[in-house]
Amino acid sequence: MITPEYCQVMARYNAWQNDGLRKLLPQMDVADLIQERGAFFGSIMKTVNHLLWGDQVWLSRFGYPISVLKTADRGVDVTKTASEWAAERFRTDAAIKLWSLGLKAVDLTGDLVWTNTLGVRNSEKTWVCATHFFNHQTHHRGQVHAMLTAAGQTLPDTDLTYLPQEQ
Repeated sequence: MITPEYCQVMARYNAWQNDGLRKLLPQMDVADLIQERGAFFGSIMKTVNHLLWGDQVWLSRFGYPISVLKTADRGVDVTKTASEWAAERFRTDAAIKLWSLGLKAVDLTGDLVWTNTLGVRNSEKTWVCATHFFNHQTHHRGQVHAMLTAAGQTLPDTDLTYLPQEQ
């Protein structure tokens, strides 16, 4: 079982990593952001959009009051520009931090029941869903990191052990 403290650390890590992307992506050429690169969602922009949307969907499943951006296909189209994405990412990361700060140990117990985007009803232990939430972020940011490196970008460290301490 995970703890609220784990969720708080991972929420900080998520925001720290996304902060670097929010600074970088709007400065890049649009062609580099939308280029097909062979990743699961294809391009950098589609992947960061999917991750943004997925974070909003999971927060709403956890009962956090957040607006989920509308999409036609797993979130790949929720924002049209890197600047629009950066603003939505900032808003969503703040919500993730607030959600994590409000967690109590009891909130991570029991089962979470939801209907997925295909209309299939699911049930899983809440702590497993929260673990998946953070793992999903790290997984897709790793894909984005690889695509950015292939696009000639230099990125700072991504290791959790380098997460800056809170001020």
